[in-house]
Amino acid sequence: MTDELLARIDRIESTEAIRQLVARYSLALDMRDIDSLVGLFPEDIRVSRDASGRKELRAWFDETLRVQFDGTAHVTGGHVIEFDNPDHARGVVYSRNEHETGPEWVIMTMMYWDHYERVDARWYFRRRLPLYWFATDLNRPPIGDRKMRWPGREPYEGGWHGFWPTYREFWDRAGDHGGDVPEPAPIDEFLIRMRRGAPEKLNVRVR
Repeated sequence: MTDELLARIDRIESTEAIRQLVARYSLALDMRDIDSLVGLFPEDIRVSRDASGRKELRAWFDETLRVQFDGTAHVTGGHVIEFDNPDHARGVVYSRNEHETGPEWVIMTMMYWDHYERVDARWYFRRRLPLYWFATDLNRPPIGDRKMRWPGREPYEGGWHGFWPTYREFWDRAGDHGGDVPEPAPIDEFLIRMRRGAPEKLNVRVR
Protein backbone atom coordinates (compact mmCIF):
# COMPACT_ATOMS: atom_id res chain seq x y z
CA MET A 1 0.00 0.00 0.00
CA THR A 2 1.06 3.57 -0.58
CA ASP A 3 1.67 5.97 2.31
CA GLU A 4 -1.31 8.02 1.17
CA LEU A 5 -3.64 5.03 1.28
CA LEU A 6 -2.36 3.98 4.70
CA ALA A 7 -2.95 7.51 6.00
CA ARG A 8 -6.51 7.50 4.65
CA ILE A 9 -7.24 4.14 6.29
CA ASP A 10 -5.80 5.42 9.56
CA ARG A 11 -8.04 8.50 9.34
CA ILE A 12 -11.14 6.35 8.84
CA GLU A 13 -10.22 4.06 11.74
CA SER A 14 -9.43 7.03 13.98
CA THR A 15 -12.73 8.73 13.17
CA GLU A 16 -14.65 5.59 14.10
CA ALA A 17 -12.61 5.14 17.29
CA ILE A 18 -13.45 8.71 18.36
CA ARG A 19 -17.14 8.14 17.67
CA GLN A 20 -17.00 4.98 19.79
CA LEU A 21 -15.30 7.02 22.52
CA VAL A 22 -18.30 9.36 22.67
CA ALA A 23 -20.81 6.49 22.71
CA ARG A 24 -18.91 4.71 25.48
CA TYR A 25 -18.82 7.89 27.55
CA SER A 26 -22.62 8.14 27.55
CA LEU A 27 -23.12 4.46 28.33
CA ALA A 28 -20.56 4.34 31.16
CA LEU A 29 -21.87 7.59 32.64
CA ASP A 30 -25.53 6.55 32.61
CA MET A 31 -24.78 3.06 33.96
CA ARG A 32 -22.47 4.51 36.65
CA ASP A 33 -19.46 2.42 35.64
CA ILE A 34 -17.02 5.06 36.83
CA ASP A 35 -13.90 2.96 36.28
CA SER A 36 -14.83 2.44 32.63
CA LEU A 37 -15.71 6.13 32.34
CA VAL A 38 -12.37 7.44 33.56
CA GLY A 39 -10.61 4.88 31.35
CA LEU A 40 -11.72 7.02 28.41
CA PHE A 41 -9.26 9.70 29.55
CA PRO A 42 -5.43 9.50 29.56
CA GLU A 43 -3.55 8.69 32.75
CA ASP A 44 -2.36 12.27 33.19
CA ILE A 45 -5.77 13.89 32.67
CA ARG A 46 -6.05 17.25 34.40
CA VAL A 47 -9.03 17.41 36.75
CA SER A 48 -8.50 20.81 38.37
CA ARG A 49 -5.74 23.32 38.93
CA ASP A 50 -4.30 21.17 41.71
CA ALA A 51 -5.41 17.66 40.76
CA SER A 52 -4.76 15.29 37.88
CA GLY A 53 -4.99 11.61 37.07
CA ARG A 54 -7.75 9.04 36.71
CA LYS A 55 -8.09 8.49 40.44
CA GLU A 56 -8.86 12.16 41.00
CA LEU A 57 -11.24 12.16 38.05
CA ARG A 58 -13.02 9.09 39.42
CA ALA A 59 -13.55 10.84 42.76
CA TRP A 60 -14.95 13.91 40.99
CA PHE A 61 -17.39 11.89 38.86
CA ASP A 62 -18.46 9.78 41.85
CA GLU A 63 -19.29 12.78 44.01
CA THR A 64 -21.02 14.70 41.20
CA LEU A 65 -23.22 11.82 40.07
CA ARG A 66 -24.02 10.63 43.57
CA VAL A 67 -25.02 14.04 44.93
CA GLN A 68 -26.84 15.62 41.98
CA PHE A 69 -28.63 12.87 40.06
CA ASP A 70 -30.70 9.79 40.80
CA GLY A 71 -30.49 8.73 37.15
CA THR A 72 -29.47 10.07 33.74
CA ALA A 73 -29.79 9.30 30.04
CA HIS A 74 -27.51 10.89 27.42
CA VAL A 75 -28.44 10.59 23.74
CA THR A 76 -25.80 11.96 21.38
CA GLY A 77 -26.48 13.38 17.94
CA GLY A 78 -24.43 15.11 15.25
CA HIS A 79 -20.68 14.74 15.65
CA VAL A 80 -18.13 16.83 13.73
CA ILE A 81 -14.52 15.61 13.97
CA GLU A 82 -11.44 17.38 12.61
CA PHE A 83 -7.77 16.44 12.84
CA ASP A 84 -4.75 18.59 13.62
CA ASN A 85 -2.45 15.65 12.89
CA PRO A 86 -2.73 11.84 13.03
CA ASP A 87 -2.72 11.80 16.86
CA HIS A 88 -4.71 14.92 17.77
CA ALA A 89 -8.26 15.93 16.87
CA ARG A 90 -11.08 18.20 17.93
CA GLY A 91 -14.81 17.71 17.75
CA VAL A 92 -18.30 18.92 18.57
CA VAL A 93 -21.04 16.48 19.53
CA TYR A 94 -24.65 17.28 20.37
CA SER A 95 -26.24 15.67 23.44
CA ARG A 96 -29.85 15.51 24.56
CA ASN A 97 -29.99 14.52 28.22
CA GLU A 98 -32.56 13.61 30.84
CA HIS A 99 -31.96 13.71 34.59
CA GLU A 100 -33.93 12.39 37.52
CA THR A 101 -33.10 14.77 40.31
CA GLY A 102 -35.28 14.37 43.38
CA PRO A 103 -38.91 15.25 42.59
CA GLU A 104 -38.07 16.88 39.22
CA TRP A 105 -37.31 15.47 35.77
CA VAL A 106 -34.82 17.83 34.16
CA ILE A 107 -34.32 17.76 30.40
CA MET A 108 -31.28 19.34 28.77
CA THR A 109 -29.88 20.15 25.34
CA MET A 110 -26.15 20.76 25.09
CA MET A 111 -23.01 20.09 23.08
CA TYR A 112 -19.48 19.05 24.02
CA TRP A 113 -16.44 20.81 22.59
CA ASP A 114 -13.86 18.03 22.69
CA HIS A 115 -10.15 17.51 22.24
CA TYR A 116 -9.02 13.95 21.48
CA GLU A 117 -5.55 12.47 21.68
CA ARG A 118 -4.10 9.12 20.64
CA VAL A 119 -1.72 7.66 23.20
CA ASP A 120 -0.05 4.27 22.63
CA ALA A 121 -2.36 3.53 19.69
CA ARG A 122 -5.54 4.33 21.65
CA TRP A 123 -7.80 7.39 21.44
CA TYR A 124 -8.79 9.29 24.59
CA PHE A 125 -10.57 12.46 25.60
CA ARG A 126 -7.96 15.05 26.41
CA ARG A 127 -10.64 17.60 27.31
CA ARG A 128 -14.45 17.93 27.28
CA LEU A 129 -15.95 21.40 27.54
CA PRO A 130 -19.76 21.27 28.03
CA LEU A 131 -21.76 24.02 26.32
CA TYR A 132 -25.34 24.14 27.59
CA TRP A 133 -28.39 25.61 25.88
CA PHE A 134 -31.04 24.81 28.47
CA ALA A 135 -31.90 22.63 31.44
CA THR A 136 -35.39 22.71 32.90
CA ASP A 137 -38.13 20.62 34.42
CA LEU A 138 -39.95 18.58 31.79
CA ASN A 139 -43.15 20.59 32.26
CA ARG A 140 -41.56 24.07 32.19
CA PRO A 141 -40.39 25.31 28.76
CA PRO A 142 -37.26 27.48 29.21
CA ILE A 143 -38.54 30.55 27.41
CA GLY A 144 -36.45 33.71 27.80
CA ASP A 145 -32.94 34.35 29.09
CA ARG A 146 -30.91 32.27 31.55
CA LYS A 147 -32.20 28.94 30.32
CA MET A 148 -30.16 26.81 32.75
CA ARG A 149 -32.80 26.22 35.42
CA TRP A 150 -31.74 23.53 37.86
CA PRO A 151 -33.81 22.81 40.97
CA GLY A 152 -32.59 24.84 43.92
CA ARG A 153 -30.38 27.17 41.85
CA GLU A 154 -30.77 30.61 40.35
CA PRO A 155 -31.13 30.46 36.54
CA TYR A 156 -27.96 31.14 34.53
CA GLU A 157 -26.61 31.13 30.98
CA GLY A 158 -24.93 27.99 29.71
CA GLY A 159 -22.45 29.16 27.07
CA TRP A 160 -24.23 27.40 24.18
CA HIS A 161 -24.20 30.46 21.90
CA GLY A 162 -21.52 32.52 23.63
CA PHE A 163 -18.79 30.06 22.64
CA TRP A 164 -19.49 30.63 18.94
CA PRO A 165 -18.69 34.13 17.53
CA THR A 166 -20.87 33.36 14.50
CA TYR A 167 -24.03 33.64 16.60
CA ARG A 168 -23.26 37.15 17.82
CA GLU A 169 -22.13 38.16 14.31
CA PHE A 170 -25.50 37.13 12.92
CA TRP A 171 -27.44 39.33 15.34
CA ASP A 172 -25.03 42.25 14.99
CA ARG A 173 -25.86 42.45 11.29
CA ALA A 174 -29.04 44.30 10.36
CA GLY A 175 -29.91 41.89 7.57
CA ASP A 176 -28.09 40.78 4.43
CA HIS A 177 -24.50 39.62 4.85
CA GLY A 178 -23.29 41.68 1.92
CA GLY A 179 -20.27 40.90 -0.21
CA ASP A 180 -19.34 37.64 -1.87
CA VAL A 181 -19.94 34.24 -0.35
CA PRO A 182 -16.56 32.84 0.77
CA GLU A 183 -15.19 29.55 -0.46
CA PRO A 184 -16.11 26.51 1.68
CA ALA A 185 -13.78 25.87 4.60
CA PRO A 186 -10.86 23.55 3.87
CA ILE A 187 -10.99 19.98 5.16
CA ASP A 188 -10.41 19.91 8.93
CA GLU A 189 -11.02 23.66 9.25
CA PHE A 190 -14.83 23.93 9.41
CA LEU A 191 -14.82 24.28 13.21
CA ILE A 192 -11.77 26.52 13.13
CA ARG A 193 -13.54 28.91 10.77
CA MET A 194 -16.68 28.96 12.89
CA ARG A 195 -14.66 29.67 16.04
CA ARG A 196 -12.93 32.68 14.39
CA GLY A 197 -9.82 32.09 16.49
CA ALA A 198 -11.68 32.85 19.74
CA PRO A 199 -10.14 31.59 23.00
CA GLU A 200 -11.55 28.34 24.38
CA LYS A 201 -13.47 29.81 27.26
CA LEU A 202 -17.15 30.47 27.83
CA ASN A 203 -18.62 33.82 26.87
CA VAL A 204 -22.29 34.14 27.73
CA ARG A 205 -22.94 37.44 25.93
CA VAL A 206 -24.80 36.33 22.81
CA ARG A 207 -26.25 39.62 21.46
